[in-house]
Amino acid sequence: MRKTSLNSDYPRYLFHKGENFTAYEFMGAHRLSGGKTVFRVWAPSAHTVYLVCDAAGWDQGKQMNKLSAEGIWETVLTEEESPEGMCYKFRIVSDAGVRYKCDPYARASEKPPRSASVLYTKSAVRFTDRTWMEKRRAAAEDGSTFRSPMNIYEVHLASFMTKDGKSHFESDSYLNYRELAVKLADHVLDLGYTHVELMPITEYPYDGSWGYQVTGYYAPTARFGTPDDFKYFVNYLHSKGIGVILDWVPAHFPKDEHGLFEFDGKPLYEYADWRMEQPSWGTRCFDVARNEVRCFLVSSALYWIEEFHIDGLRIDAVAAMLYLDYDRGPGGWAPNKYGGKENLESIDFLKCLNGVIHYRHPDVCTIAEESTAFPKVTGRPEDGGLGFTYKWNMGWANDMFRYVSCDPIGREHNHSALTFPLVYAFSEKFVLPVSHDEVVHCKKSLIDKMFGNYEQKFSGMRLFLLLQMTYPGKKLLFMGSEFGQFREWDFMNQLEWFLLDYPSHRALMDYTRALNRFYLAHRELYEDDFSWNGFSWIDADSADKNLVAFIRRDITGNELCVVLNFSGGDHADYWMQVPEDYRRCEILFTAGGVTCNDRTENERTGETRREFGKNYLRLNIGPLSGAVIRCTDHYKGGKN
Repeated sequence: MRKTSLNSDYPRYLFHKGENFTAYEFMGAHRLSGGKTVFRVWAPSAHTVYLVCDAAGWDQGKQMNKLSAEGIWETVLTEEESPEGMCYKFRIVSDAGVRYKCDPYARASEKPPRSASVLYTKSAVRFTDRTWMEKRRAAAEDGSTFRSPMNIYEVHLASFMTKDGKSHFESDSYLNYRELAVKLADHVLDLGYTHVELMPITEYPYDGSWGYQVTGYYAPTARFGTPDDFKYFVNYLHSKGIGVILDWVPAHFPKDEHGLFEFDGKPLYEYADWRMEQPSWGTRCFDVARNEVRCFLVSSALYWIEEFHIDGLRIDAVAAMLYLDYDRGPGGWAPNKYGGKENLESIDFLKCLNGVIHYRHPDVCTIAEESTAFPKVTGRPEDGGLGFTYKWNMGWANDMFRYVSCDPIGREHNHSALTFPLVYAFSEKFVLPVSHDEVVHCKKSLIDKMFGNYEQKFSGMRLFLLLQMTYPGKKLLFMGSEFGQFREWDFMNQLEWFLLDYPSHRALMDYTRALNRFYLAHRELYEDDFSWNGFSWIDADSADKNLVAFIRRDITGNELCVVLNFSGGDHADYWMQVPEDYRRCEILFTAGGVTCNDRTENERTGETRREFGKNYLRLNIGPLSGAVIRCTDHYKGGKN
């Protein structure tokens, strides 16, 4: 933890100008070179501000000095007055009365339901992930980041696994960051995922918000330990070759009394206009046009990247930021200066956020959770884009969930769900998400979305996962889906690991492991995810068969053929077109029963025919089955 001096003129100037993007080095609490501690807080509408703490018995506290008319307050405590781990708040006196607020820049906090900030200036953890960080930088420099596999395991740490399977209704149920690091890394490595994405671990007061209503934008939640424990968590996963992505929420914040809400007695971090509240969530939207708020948020993003070596940020609720009418009825929003519904201030902020992150850390990804057709989300800011690295393809997810939940007899009339996503698949750099949002609130778990009886659901699940893994785009799967948890996700209880004692669930996890490893082993499935060069249709029009077939290519032209049968019946004589001049075909991976009609028992040469200058391979495809096939004769480029 770096030590600071009292010289504050230049960082304060940049802060009020909106250009101090490491404001966490200036605001909040910092240990000075002589052992004293300086505390700074922004509260322009306050008459007086006091620092109160447990070390002084939470009395009226020490009065802070106002540094400037812009409203930064400062005080210094001796080393004896400010021991490491001290709990503190700001007592803010304004026209609205007296409020006790936690430090917006606090790097640690008390474990909820307690809410004080905790003085954290001395870290005992040193990162040993140089190899990982150098590999990450090299991939960004040579342009191979987008050509690399990305298969994300989305995790809610509180309910991934608990102590002895306890519910969070019981005390002492949480595993700590260090324990979770080992258990999560073991699971992720075994199954072949490349990254974990953590639902928010920025401090939050209410468990039922899942972390998306944040009060501590610089503090890892104390539910699982200290900031040093979280550093250990990231360092450990990096040592195992696993990337760490954090969910981060710059769209809105809750109205808890100790948090950012009307911080100095008036709207400060939030818009003053009441219409800018998010009605469904009961939260306030950040006023991102305000210079100091912009510094607060961009600095928070950089803090996690620079202090914790985070590999990516998934930005939550981007659509809520982009549109003034998001979740607001008539009269609940005001148009922008051009008469439109776009939030011009948020658009400018997101461009700034991505620009700063990618300028300082071109090897860090940002991922937009954006559910609309807003253009150029992953386009470069200089070209009018927002600058995100990736965007969640929520349209693909919605189409696919609708498709797999309907009776195969009626899928013929919903065939476009399989093909329409390819119309826009390369308009953005997409991640194909099966996220936590899709397995709660009576939407059913992923396996329970599948149509049919118990056995059919498992067959449908295997086929769905094969489709996700072979369609263009990076991948994301929410925890528990890998072994087919039937019950919807419950944030208060751990995953139902006992299901692995049942053969069907164990077999599904074995299948997920095999599929993930197959994906990692075959460049055709990930090297060219974002252009038509990496994908072409073989058969997009067999709606009557509930079937699609296509080719995936790597950047050198090597090809894999994929065929997927979503019908409830066999296709015993399906002739699939195969590339020109290829005669020998080998099935590399299957979901269900797919075979080539062999000419002889001893050859793996499928029966082929040639019509109108095209080659065809004869396949037997069982119900709810699929296969990945390589044509081996004259195979371009040799082996992977």
